[in-house]
Amino acid sequence: MKKLINSNNKILQKRRIMSYFIEAASQIIDEEGIEDVTTRKVAEIAGYNIATMYNYFENLDHLIFFALLKYLKVYLFQLRDYTKDAEDSLERYYLIWEIFCLNSFQNPLIYDNLFFKQFTNPPDQIMQKYYEIFPEELEDIDEELNPMLLNPNLNQRNLALLKNCVNDGFIREEVLDELNEMTLLIYQSMLQRVISKQVEYTPEEATSRTLKYLKYCIKVHRDCL
Repeated sequence: MKKLINSNNKILQKRRIMSYFIEAASQIIDEEGIEDVTTRKVAEIAGYNIATMYNYFENLDHLIFFALLKYLKVYLFQLRDYTKDAEDSLERYYLIWEIFCLNSFQNPLIYDNLFFKQFTNPPDQIMQKYYEIFPEELEDIDEELNPMLLNPNLNQRNLALLKNCVNDGFIREEVLDELNEMTLLIYQSMLQRVISKQVEYTPEEATSRTLKYLKYCIKVHRDCL
């Protein structure tokens, strides 16, 4: 029993100290931008020295990715209620994209870094570790969505959702890869337009247009059934 208590205390201590560094990095991202996150600034705000930071994170990229994952909390929280009344896998697919787009177009640089930047540490391993440390962030999420939520690769996340639509007869399997690629091209293109301010879309307008194009692509493929 004593060993179990000590083990739990160590886990809680690890979570607490990691949270200090993650919150510090998040504060810098909010106030100054991702590019201005440094180990010195993080350590000062967290109240620990840089050496302590490296006891919990392999490098600065590792910490930044952890901090970026915190921005998915709002999306995950909304996702629970947003998709609960979906009648089938296709409707759920649209709803997942809708709430994902709304959140990502509100924080375009965050999502661009999360899903399109090349990090020194494998993002899939970091994401898995993050949710091992903070499992409560996945509470009440439909287990069917786990293959999507636990994968930082947007291509594979979308493919997992599309496969459910294939299984339910909404999409032909032979067009799966093509449809997946088109979907990501549409989303990434809109994300870059929002970031560059090529067009002054609100998050709602950008989301509406993205969903319109995604639905059109699927309608074309469904008409070929």
